[in-house]
Formats: sequence, C-alpha cells, structure tokens
Amino acid sequence: MQRIFEYFRIFLMPTKIYVGNLPWRATDEQLTTMFSAHGDVTEARIVTDRETGRSRGFAFVTMTDASQAQSAIQAINGASMEGRALVVNEAREQSRPPRGPGGGGGGGGGGFGGPRGSGGPRRDGPWGGGGGGSDGAPPRRPRQFGG
Repeated sequence: MQRIFEYFRIFLMPTKIYVGNLPWRATDEQLTTMFSAHGDVTEARIVTDRETGRSRGFAFVTMTDASQAQSAIQAINGASMEGRALVVNEAREQSRPPRGPGGGGGGGGGGFGGPRGSGGPRRDGPWGGGGGGSDGAPPRRPRQFGG
C-alpha cells in the first residue's frame, strides 16, 4: 500500500518548489518562463510583504510533474539571476507549533517603569506591568459587536 502512495506522490501530485535569494525586481512571469523550460508550471508566486507589497526575496513554483520538477531543481539551483545565485529545492511543509487558546504568555516583567529596584513605586505605564507577551505591544482586547 505504501508503494501506491509513493507512486501517487511522485508521479501524480504537483510538486511545490522553493526559490530563494531572488533579486527584488524578479517577477512571477520571469520565474514561470525559467521553470517552463523544464516542464509544465501551474503557478509561480513571489512572496511579498503584506504592508509594503515589496518582494521578500523568495518564491514558490508549482509544477505538475515531479520528475520535471526535480530536473528544474537540479538545473536552476545555483543559477544566476541578476547577479544572485538562486537557491532552489523542493518546498517542505512549514512546521508550526500548535496554537491553543489564550495567545502569548510568559515574558514576565515589562512595563515602562524604568530600572527595577530604583527605590520608588513601580509605574507601569498605560498597559500595566508583568505577564503577557514580550513584544511590548498593548494587550489585545476582544472585539465588541453590537450595542
């Protein structure tokens, strides 16, 4: 049974490819053209910053055939694009820690009261002192809907 799944994964499932060290001016169309020389490309997407819309310097290309994808990886990995050596390999699933209820936590202390042990009362600023996340941002409040 495992051989059937392996066959399915290799020959019938599309392969997602990671392309790193891209120049800032690279486009989806350039990647599609580059990878199309090695097989059918279903998607080429450069990852952009949400706020600025600027390239983050890497992309994902999806090819329909795994053997063509491997051929493209071998041919393009290390190739130069606008003076930058591309890093190309099969994309791996991003492993994320499980997200449970409650958000951040830990990071005790904090606040805006200056150095500890200064002798005076502790002044924690508008967001209170210890606990919570460690990014210094105010605590998030649940949205209120309705009246």
